[in-house]
Amino acid sequence: MKIGIIREGKNPPDRRTPFTPAQIKQIQEDFPGKFTFQVQSSPERSYSDQEYLQEGVEIVEDLVDCEVIFGVKEVPVSRLISNKTFFFFSHTIKKQKYNRNLLKSVLDQNIRLLDYEVLKDEQGKRVVAFGRWAGIVGAYNAFWTYGQKTDLFDIKRAYQCFDRKELNSELKKVQLPPIKIIVTGSGRVGNGALEILRELGLKEVSSHDFLHSYFDEAVYVVLHSSDYNRRKSDGGYEKEEFYNFPERYESHFLKFAEEGEILISAHYWDPEAPRLFELKDIAHPDFGLSVIADISCDVNGSVPTTIQSTNILNPVFDIDRNSGEAIDPFGSQTSISVMAIDNLPCELPRESSRDFGNQLIQWVIPELEKDTSPILEGATIARDGDLTLEFMYLTDFVNSQS
Repeated sequence: MKIGIIREGKNPPDRRTPFTPAQIKQIQEDFPGKFTFQVQSSPERSYSDQEYLQEGVEIVEDLVDCEVIFGVKEVPVSRLISNKTFFFFSHTIKKQKYNRNLLKSVLDQNIRLLDYEVLKDEQGKRVVAFGRWAGIVGAYNAFWTYGQKTDLFDIKRAYQCFDRKELNSELKKVQLPPIKIIVTGSGRVGNGALEILRELGLKEVSSHDFLHSYFDEAVYVVLHSSDYNRRKSDGGYEKEEFYNFPERYESHFLKFAEEGEILISAHYWDPEAPRLFELKDIAHPDFGLSVIADISCDVNGSVPTTIQSTNILNPVFDIDRNSGEAIDPFGSQTSISVMAIDNLPCELPRESSRDFGNQLIQWVIPELEKDTSPILEGATIARDGDLTLEFMYLTDFVNSQS
């Protein structure tokens, strides 16, 4: 089987890669004679063409000879190749309008499309994701933002660091007053964020102590959905009910927003679930948050101050507390600074790529040898010019003109 690594085509360019040079060499050693690779030349990729060549990997301009093609972000319609198998994050399964033409083209060109987002194990858990690195970079950016806002310290941007080691070295410059920090979420993203807080040596406290105790050092709390959601009818909480019927619940997050100064939002949000707070709440004098790092980056979603996403070169905007409108970053001491970069792992592309490639080696490469693979079948959105059974719900979306 000949596997191709496509040049990332989104703008601004994504510097990540599905497989590093060393990983391709490893695959060929572990599966002798089974796989050959071609890598499409790229001036932007964090691993250079020369690094692939040094590992004996062929660099090409055209992937037409490959059966299976791996990318990271959405492949531009103009770069799709008919009758091939593609792996990438398609961002279509939630009916994202901006990728409707992409999915139409996949169907028209008889492409088998597998989406990383729906590669799952037997328990239904995702097995391939960049979430940990989104958490690491997002939490780092929270402290970069706080430093810029307060002028208490100045650290490099994450993308200016060569690797995680340099990023950790920058964290030694962080000097925090006795503030309280909120982290929401305890999955891949949340755990990635906690790596940064632990690197800073910050103390974790309980939700009760966070609300009711004074500390003479910076502390943080990790909040779960049960900490800030209550059933509308009686104030109770049942995990299974919350996930199945989130509309029965309301948020009680404001008491935490009154105590905290930094919010690092890393939780998954169901659009049917209550938002953490409402935009009008930030005008209240007791609303204490001044920096919000929305790693999940659901625009107009769980964190209402995320009225737009940001990018690596322009990472922050401020929200005026009275108008709820975006203003220039750090333009006012009373405004809330919001970091909402929607491609955080790109700031540490070499290490996030290596982590991602290891997941693909574990969960995908062995499956490519099999005649049938439940993991790959479950992640197949389109095949033979049609949507697969599990994704037939996208039919109206694909055919819609609006």
